[in-house]
Parts: sequence; structure tokens; C-alpha cells
Amino acid sequence: MSPRLPAGVVPRHYTIELSPDLDAATFAGAVAVDIDVEERSAAIVMNAAELSIVSARLDTADAEALELDFALDAEAERLTLSRRDGGEFAPGLARLAIAFDGVLNDQLHGFYRSTYTDDGGASHTIATTQFESTDARRAFPCFDEPALKATFATTLIVEDGLLAVSNTAETGREPMEDGRVRVSFATTMPMSTYLVAFVVGPLEVTEAIDCGGVPVRVVHRPGRGDQTGFALDVAAHALEWFSDYYGLPYPSDKLDLVAIPDFAFGAMENLGCVTFREVLLLVDPGAASQPELQQVAKVINHELAHMWFGDLVTMAWWEGIWLNEAFATFMETACSDAYRPGWQIWSTFCRSRASALSTDALASTRPVEYPVHSPAEAEDMFDVITYEKGAALVRMLEQYLGTETFRAGVRLYLRRHAYANTVTEDLWNSLADASGEPVGQIMDGWIHQGGYPAVTATATDHGLRVSQRHFTLDPERADERSWVVPLRLRVRPTAGNPDEMRFLLDRSPRTLTGAAGDPVTVNSGASGFYRDDPGPEALAAVASEGPGDRNAEERHGLVDDAWAATLAGRLDAPAYLDLVLRGFVDERDLTVWQAIAGTQAHLRRLLDADAAQRFCELVVAASDDAAADLGLDPPAGGEDERTGELRATLLRLRGAVADHTATIEACRQRLDHPDPTLAAAALGVVAAHGDAEDFAWVRGRFETASDPQTEQRHLAALADFGDPELVRTILEGTLEGSVRTQDGPYLVRRALLNRVCGSEAWDFLAEHWDRLLGIFPTNYSLARMLEGVTALDRVELAAQVHAFMADHPLPQGAKQVAQHLERLDINVAMRERESGRLAAAILRG
Repeated sequence: MSPRLPAGVVPRHYTIELSPDLDAATFAGAVAVDIDVEERSAAIVMNAAELSIVSARLDTADAEALELDFALDAEAERLTLSRRDGGEFAPGLARLAIAFDGVLNDQLHGFYRSTYTDDGGASHTIATTQFESTDARRAFPCFDEPALKATFATTLIVEDGLLAVSNTAETGREPMEDGRVRVSFATTMPMSTYLVAFVVGPLEVTEAIDCGGVPVRVVHRPGRGDQTGFALDVAAHALEWFSDYYGLPYPSDKLDLVAIPDFAFGAMENLGCVTFREVLLLVDPGAASQPELQQVAKVINHELAHMWFGDLVTMAWWEGIWLNEAFATFMETACSDAYRPGWQIWSTFCRSRASALSTDALASTRPVEYPVHSPAEAEDMFDVITYEKGAALVRMLEQYLGTETFRAGVRLYLRRHAYANTVTEDLWNSLADASGEPVGQIMDGWIHQGGYPAVTATATDHGLRVSQRHFTLDPERADERSWVVPLRLRVRPTAGNPDEMRFLLDRSPRTLTGAAGDPVTVNSGASGFYRDDPGPEALAAVASEGPGDRNAEERHGLVDDAWAATLAGRLDAPAYLDLVLRGFVDERDLTVWQAIAGTQAHLRRLLDADAAQRFCELVVAASDDAAADLGLDPPAGGEDERTGELRATLLRLRGAVADHTATIEACRQRLDHPDPTLAAAALGVVAAHGDAEDFAWVRGRFETASDPQTEQRHLAALADFGDPELVRTILEGTLEGSVRTQDGPYLVRRALLNRVCGSEAWDFLAEHWDRLLGIFPTNYSLARMLEGVTALDRVELAAQVHAFMADHPLPQGAKQVAQHLERLDINVAMRERESGRLAAAILRG
């Protein structure tokens, strides 16, 4: 049976009425759907799941009321309606009226319940929704496919005193005889079912601020109102910025940002009623670190970008989800950069691009877009390829076309397809019309095949010879695939010649006969989704002479490309270590140091005993000058945000990775530092070296935190301790309920990545596998949890992981799990190949 609904019936409007009972965790509902029957049919098929149908009726345009028989197929999640007289449904307009009952589940999808505990220790329940991808059917019978857009008018019947919000503005509030209140909401624009939302519970809401005529509020649990100001400020800026960028007004009558205590995703772009994890919306500015503030801003901007790109214009089917998410990820960065230029967010974007490059170099990668036959397959698309690679490709295209030309194409696309559904080709056509460039020809290879190239530029007697090859972390898996590369090549300037050239590089090598000067980088600005392939000799020159006039993004790219070559066995680990410890000793950029620190943590895993100690000494020595320049504390007069983050990065590197005694002691003295960024770094260092008393202190902070950033920061730190028994106690919290189900998968992942306790964390996961799968959300978070196994890189342990996963396949995220297992094999191979060689080189001096 096809997972797609049969054609022939099109919904036009839904009238929804729901009555949730928070105490009983149930709800009663009625939905009236105005439909257009386009062809004669014996049955009308809708989607419904986990609902009890009470009655069904069809009212025809001729005022005929037909009672209908109904049959639920639980496996297919379908409701089939038929006439009791055995007749057919005639073409024309009609209204379906269905009454039903349901359960407020605890699985964090559909119409579900979430709980919180107030300051007095009392527990409270709210009812909320998460419908993407296909869970609207768990709240009301519907045509649950993105292309079947309709308008929605919602009414919620709730206990007096409870807050009720939905996609649109409240239009009526009517007291009922039983003491409840009937709350009605305005009709939405035409939209997909996965964007419908409603929230009911003992919640509070801020006073609305006016943003160009749009009232904006934050909905939150009681007592958190003082943590809403940052979100309101970000949202107000975003609405104005996006309206200007897109050239279209915000497409609804209000905007509520809703903080949900239990939420499986990060956030959800429901039109006018955007839902979030609390940690990604509520902020105490005095307690949140700079990375935490930036993450909140980016997530809010991401969701609001969707109001146009995703809600107003929506993909036709789930293979197009990348278009929604990649573009929103790109736009979140652009909007965040406009909001706080000092964050230099495009520099930070290099890190997400690097993450995508790393995954896309695996043999188990996938195309950005591929045929999706069922909604279940769509769950595999919520990954780094959709978000980070997709956004990096959009950025590459924007930089090639030019920012204003690109924006003109986006505006054209939105005007052409407002309130409708699209496929990828529609965006390429609009960008091509705006630019005159063959956008589809350029981009199709990047979208419809996995992987990417490494590009080499070599000076010859005839000019610069530029070529590409398929880059993989396992060189034996490379093949002959190629791409149309929008190349930006920079050379050392010479008199009368440009220092940057832009052109399209296809399969065949190209010689630039007019080029003069030695190549600096084939990825100027590091905006292209490909690797620079300079070779070991050029990297050795950087180790001796430094990175030259490369800008910060290009230096980050150089470090990342060299590390990828090391993982692939094209550069040995001693050469890589020499590159970063000698070549970047004068480095002072945050993003570059973050890349260096991440690779040093990996190399530290490969070493034991004397070699590990000497490695730590080398890392400390190489970072001494940078650490001395910054000092241990921010200056009294303040500093820019990136400088504070750089200090934190160096503290973690020197304290948690290199075990530097003085740094560890300094961090102990700064656990309560008034600078949250510094305090967060100190916490990570102390956790890595902490004892039972430290663990108890951190756990107490987690359990009593009054803001979500402090809570989540201390929870994560509990997985960083080096005592397996201590770490196991917090992992057991996932079973006992002291760790929220939304947080459990990420806590387990962090424990698996623990350099000391990773194998014990694996033992815990394998021992409690079935129970944990019954507790954790059944979405992509399970696959993300298993990213932690990539660090279990000893041969025998890796074999155990492979055998276990073969016997216990995940119901979701099979492609992501395959990528994690392949990366585990690459890390095992690197340990086998490099650990002895690296140790010998370090000890030899």
C-alpha cells in the first residue's frame, strides 16, 4: 500500500474543536472538514492514528446529511469513510463532520502532555503539540500531507484559569455552564497540517510588544517572566529583518513564542505559535554564556525564517524538507549576523560547514535530496546533510551569485509560490531568472549525489592547473563522480593582476593561462563546499612559515582540510600536530582555535603514559602565548564577545585536554565567576578532573537551577567526570525520571564521548537498550545519541558495537546510524595506523 493518500479529495478548510482534560490525560474532539470531491469514489481516505472515532457524517452541497461507516487501519494510520447505503461519493463540495476521542500521550509527539514542578514542589501538566512530520493525525483526523494545504479555525474548551493559544489571535472567549471556557481563534492562511498547533495549561504570557503591527509574546511557565526579554528582542529584530529581506510582510496576525518543558525537538515553526525547548527560548542574561545566547538567537531566527520559507511556501513532499531546513539554517545565520555583528556569526558558520564536510566524506553519506516514499523515511532527513550541508550549499551559491542577486531570486520565488507548494527546481528557476546563471545546472549535482570534491591548484609553465577529485575519508571508496564547482581561487597578488578569480570548474582539469602568482587557496573566503587540497609539502611550509595572509575563515578551512587528510591517511598525525602547534602559534582567532582544540582532543585519545604526558606539555607550550595575552579573567573595562569565548576555549584545551595543573586550579577558583562564559569553561575543566564531592556539587546545581542554561550546562558536565561509577549514577537518572526524556539521548551521547568512561557508558546503554528506547522520544534524537559510539575506537569494543547494532537496529535514522558506525571504523583505523607513530614522534622530540 502506498503511504500517500489516494487522490481525488482535497481539503479546503478545517473547523477544529478540542476539549483536553489535563488530569485524565485525555481529550474529546470534533472536526469539520470542507472538502472538494474531485472524482467519484467509493470511499474517502484520511489519516488518523491513536484516536477513537465516535461518529462520522457527510453534509453535501445539496443539504443532504449522510451518516458514514468508518474503519481505522492502525498500522497504515488511515481512516476510511464509506456511505452506509453502499453508494459512491459524487464530485462536488461537501463537509465531513467527525467526532473522536484521544489520549494526551507522553511520547512528545502529536497532542501530548508535558509537566513541570513549581518552586513550591507542586507538579503541573500542560497539553501541547508537535506535528511534524506526520503527527497531526494523532490530534484530529486530517489529510496529513504537506501539499494538501487548507485553512484552519480552532476552538479549545479549557478549564477556567488555564491559558490557551493556537496559531492565530484569539477572537472569542465564552464561559460555559460547566465552568469551562470556549476559546476561539481566527482562521489561518492556507497551510499544511504539520504546522497546526495548540497549547493549554497553567502558563503565563508576557505583555505583547508591537512589531510593525504584529503583537509578539512569550508564553512560559509561571515565575520565568524575567527570562523572556532576550527572546522578545531577538524576535522583534527578526520580524523586521525578514520582512525586509523577503520583501513580504509577516504572514499571520500574531506571534507567540512558547517555552515547553518537555520537547523532543529544538523548536518547531508552527505558524504564529512557535514552540521551543525552554533552554532555546528562556534566558537569564546574567547566567547564559555567549555560546548559549548565540544559540538561542539562532534558533529563534531559524524558526521565524520558516514563517515565509516553509510556512508561506512549503515543500510538496518530504524529499523537499531540505529546502525548508537548509534555507532556514542559512537565514538564521544571516539574520543573527545582522542582529549582533560582533558575534561574527559567519565565522562560526565555518564550524557547521566543517561538520557537514566530515559527514559527507563518508561512503554512507546520502544525497541532500532523494526519493522519499513514506513519512517514516523522512525522519532520516533531519540530519547534518539536510541542515548543515544544505545551508553551506546555499551560502556557496549566494556568494557565487552575489548577495543582492541572490536575494532578488528569493523574493521572486516567494512571490511566485506564496500559499502554495514547491519542488527544488522552482527555487533554482527563480534564482536563474534573477541572475542569468544556469543555477539548476550548477546545483543539481550537489543536491542529487552525495559527497563533494577536493580541488587542487598547481602552478605550471602554462599557468595554474586546477582540477577536482572525489574526496572521501576512505580513499579506496572514492569514485569518478564530479561537480560543477563555483570556484573562488585566490592567488598572491602581482602587479596588474586580480588576486581572486571566479569560474565554474567541471569534470575536466582547467589551466588558467592568464593567471599569475602562486595559489593561496582555491576556496577564497572558505564559502565553497569543497576542500582545498594543497598536499603535505605545502602544509609543511605552513608549519614553518605560518598561514600567511589567509583570513580567519580560510585558516579554519586549512586546519579542517589538514585534519580530514589525516583521518584519510593522506597526512600522518605527526605532520598534522607539527602544522597546528608550530604553524598556528601566533593564532588569536576563536574559530581557528576551536578547530585546533577539537583535533587535539582526538589526538590525546590516541596516546597513553609518557607520550600522553609529553603531548600535553606540547599543547600547553603552544598555547602559552595566546593564554598569556588573554589572561585568566576578563579586563575590568570589558571585552568583545569572541575574546571571552577564546579564553574559554583555551581554558578547556589546557585544562580538560592537556591536564595543565595550574589551569585546573584556576578553574576551581572560577566556578562562580560573574562572567558566565568563563564560569561555563571552568565547570567543564573541573568536571573532567573532579571527584565525588565535585560531582555532588554539580548535581545539586543541576537539580536546583532556576534558569534553563544553568540546568543544562550542569547536566552535561555530569557526563564529563572521569569516574565511571559517578557517571553511571546520572545515566541511571534517565531510567528513574530525574533526567527528562528529552535530555536523555544527549546525556548518553556525551557519556559515550567521555575519554575515560566511554566504554562503561556503552555497557550501560547496551544493558538497558530496550528500556531506554521505550523512554526516549521516538525521533531522530535516538540516532543522534549513537553518535557517541564513534569515540569507542578500540578494535574489540568497536566489534562489540557493530555486533550489537546489527542485532538491535533502530526504528528511525538508519542512515545516520550507518554513518556513525562507518566513522567508528575510520577512528579505529586511525588509532591502529597513527597512535604508535605519533607517540614515537612526540617522545623523539
